[in-house]
Amino acid sequence: MSTLARGGADTSAPSRRSRKGARGPGLSPKAVPYVLLLPGLLVIAVLLLYPLYQMVEMSFHKVGLRQIKAVNPAPADFVGWDNYTQILDSDLFWSSLRNTVAFAVVTVALTLILGTLVGLLLNKLGPKMSTFVVVGIMAAWATPPTAQAIVWKWLFDSDSGIVNWTLNLLPDWLSNLVFGHADWSGYPWFNDTLTLYFVLIVAVVWASFPFIAVSVLAGLKSIPSELYEAAKMDGSGAVHTFRRITLPLLKPVFSVLVVLSIIWDFKVFTQLYLLAGGTVNRDAFNLSLWSYAEAFSSPPKMGLGAAIAVVLTVILLLITFVYVRQIVKTEDDIR
Repeated sequence: MSTLARGGADTSAPSRRSRKGARGPGLSPKAVPYVLLLPGLLVIAVLLLYPLYQMVEMSFHKVGLRQIKAVNPAPADFVGWDNYTQILDSDLFWSSLRNTVAFAVVTVALTLILGTLVGLLLNKLGPKMSTFVVVGIMAAWATPPTAQAIVWKWLFDSDSGIVNWTLNLLPDWLSNLVFGHADWSGYPWFNDTLTLYFVLIVAVVWASFPFIAVSVLAGLKSIPSELYEAAKMDGSGAVHTFRRITLPLLKPVFSVLVVLSIIWDFKVFTQLYLLAGGTVNRDAFNLSLWSYAEAFSSPPKMGLGAAIAVVLTVILLLITFVYVRQIVKTEDDIR
């Protein structure tokens, strides 16, 4: 009798009824995920969506000193699409867009190539050496953009930079053959737009390739070693093995890295601002620096600066759409 009373069938049914009845007026299981997501959505709304709304609204107004003064600010004048029309009519828009796109294309390509090569090298190293190298290169990735720009500006300094000093050590015939001149004393890297962007590309690639290398290394670790052993037995070379095995299997990883790199390189601002010495060289503007210059240079045109930022945001949203679509397509292929 006691066994039936503790665990028999007669006691299980009342237990289920008691749990069902205990749910009472609580949340339904379908509502729990939404309730758990609510704090995160509120943070996103406050920190991201509200500033984005303010930026879009400002882009349709004329906002200057009268509107931003602390005492008795004047209301912003609604100007409709005038700020966007002014952007498209400005020569700076096309030169800034050209600089932005050209810089992103070159930097993304170099970052992916260098990062992939370093990732392949790390995969060949032993665990201890691989960990040591990863920690070393990730220090560059973790360096703040401001510190990166200051370091590279010092290296390429016209008077005391180590780059000019090193180039002066080259034989004159070799320097003339490669660069067109032999004397690098006092060479100003940051006065010309082309050489300025060369230094910028070097600085950004140096800071970006570690993330690519570590991501590629993580992807390589997931590839079964049996595939490489079979390819080696078939006499496949390193390049052929990379094209036929590594590259197809790492395609989802590369798709994500390409889109992320494009987004990051489109938004480069701090390094360009510091290397260019502010907003003096307007030929070197990209969209981010042009937006800042219009919004905060004297006289401030915050409405126009906001409109430029909206244009840049739309471009990045289009890239993000491609990114999400690629993720969904990859998941469908896996299924």
